[in-house]
Amino acid sequence: MTTEPGALGEREQAVLAMERRSWPGPGAKERAVREGLGLSATRYYQLLNALLDDPRALAHDPVTVNRLRRVRAERESRR
Repeated sequence: MTTEPGALGEREQAVLAMERRSWPGPGAKERAVREGLGLSATRYYQLLNALLDDPRALAHDPVTVNRLRRVRAERESRR
């Protein structure tokens, strides 16, 4: 599948889809990231953090991106 210019790639869309899901317990999400996306947890969170600043991600999934931006802002304000 090809993406139109300026659209998120399949991997970026898959990262956002992972964040939309709820997870049953500790380690389930990291296991799904490793098995489903072939990424380490560290690399996954690096990509996710970059996506939160990407206007294309906001256009693709505004509910998830805005929720994660709020969580990130709360964490940063506690530092």
